[in-house]
Amino acid sequence: MKLLMGFSIIKVVLIVLMTSLTLLVLIILYKKLIAHLNKAAIPEEDYCTLYPLENHPSKGEIEFYFTTIKARKITLEILNDDLSPNSIIVEKDITVGGNIIRFDTNKLPNGTYFYQLRTENQKAMKRFSIVN
Repeated sequence: MKLLMGFSIIKVVLIVLMTSLTLLVLIILYKKLIAHLNKAAIPEEDYCTLYPLENHPSKGEIEFYFTTIKARKITLEILNDDLSPNSIIVEKDITVGGNIIRFDTNKLPNGTYFYQLRTENQKAMKRFSIVN
């Protein structure tokens, strides 16, 4: 049997198989490359993950939320819009998992601020606005 342009069914099947094999080898090589590059990734257990505030702009009592894989000492503080220290919200040892720290924004005048989470090897910062 002949197909269009003089290709037999066997040749078409061989071309499809070779193309599939080539793609499979390329995918395997790509995965190996990604695995090799991820070996130098920063260990997640050494750092906290600080999440943005849900209410923009913030008003009244707000909740700062962050997660950690191991217990550690943290400092959560408010910085002015020029990144100068304003106030320390909390300095304490925290537990593994998700942590919520509440703060009353009525203690500060309206404006733009930053909140910063510090640990022994990390500083994570996010921006927020207060409109009371």
